[in-house]
Amino acid sequence: MTQPSPSFLKAVFAIARKDLAAEFRSRELLSAMLVFSMLVILIFNFALELDVKVRQSVTAGVLWTTFAFAGTLGLNRSMAVEKDRGCMDGLLLAPVDRSAIFFGKAVSNLAFMLLVEAIVVPLYAMLYNETRIFQWEFIGVLLLGSIGYIAVGTLLSAMSVQTRTRDVLLPILLFPVAVPVLLASVKASGGIVAGLPLEEILTPLNLLIVYDVVFLAVSYMVFDFVVEE
Repeated sequence: MTQPSPSFLKAVFAIARKDLAAEFRSRELLSAMLVFSMLVILIFNFALELDVKVRQSVTAGVLWTTFAFAGTLGLNRSMAVEKDRGCMDGLLLAPVDRSAIFFGKAVSNLAFMLLVEAIVVPLYAMLYNETRIFQWEFIGVLLLGSIGYIAVGTLLSAMSVQTRTRDVLLPILLFPVAVPVLLASVKASGGIVAGLPLEEILTPLNLLIVYDVVFLAVSYMVFDFVVEE
């Protein structure tokens, strides 16, 4: 496999930098994702009046449910903005490999999702009195799960943004495909919170790594065909 050329990497980071700069000026996407995530966490906090042991068992599920819905909101909005403002046509006409557009959008979407997670995790720890989610292993699972979710989500959002029902279509397409990465993330995260040894969570960790590699490779190969339709 050939290494990416400097011009390819330059195009990827240029697209990501454009998205990040535009978002930090408007703060529309990040504020929506953060408010939504905080509302979900607060609703779970008041709805689940649980003892310590049961609360520990639902930590991974609550967090990944929050991240999945907030991430979907961000994926839909990031591509819709490009389409509505006519920027997508300009990106497709740029003299760069179109897979660079995918990786640029994926990097910016991943940055948004990680920023939301960096705020939501301490909030969750404060409300639920759960400090084990600050372990490095837990943070590593967050990163692996987020990469897989964003990889497939960016590809499918580029596909659904061309339709009139894009707000409804993306979750319908995304959630069935993202089930493996979400289940593996919940299993691995739950095992870490429960204090299980690394050997007992190797299966979901390996699934996360394989999922990330496979969908990054698939997205690299098919993105050109997706945006042509």
